[in-house]
Amino acid sequence: MDFQYNNIIEAVKKRRIRWSDHALEEKRADNLTIAQIKESLLQGEIIEEYPSDKPLPSCLILGFAGNTPIHSVVGFNEENAYIRIITVYIPDTQKFEHNFKIRRKK
Repeated sequence: MDFQYNNIIEAVKKRRIRWSDHALEEKRADNLTIAQIKESLLQGEIIEEYPSDKPLPSCLILGFAGNTPIHSVVGFNEENAYIRIITVYIPDTQKFEHNFKIRRKK
């Protein structure tokens, strides 16, 4: 699936968001607020796509809330124009390059 980032932005603006239990757990673990996550989604960019994810194709978005980098894995449901936030976390520089966009080679 070719993600159209505008669909994700529109869903965030219209509060058409569903959260997985895992995303809520990770949000709490990294002390992130819903406002920070929304901010990062509204001005972020898709850095990876996962077209075979189930139940929805998804993508990895890098955005910032202030100076805090945030990765969100988001699926878009075309039928009802909702996004599903699958996970959210502050990226680890041991796993990602300093730009937070490229995975480090193992």
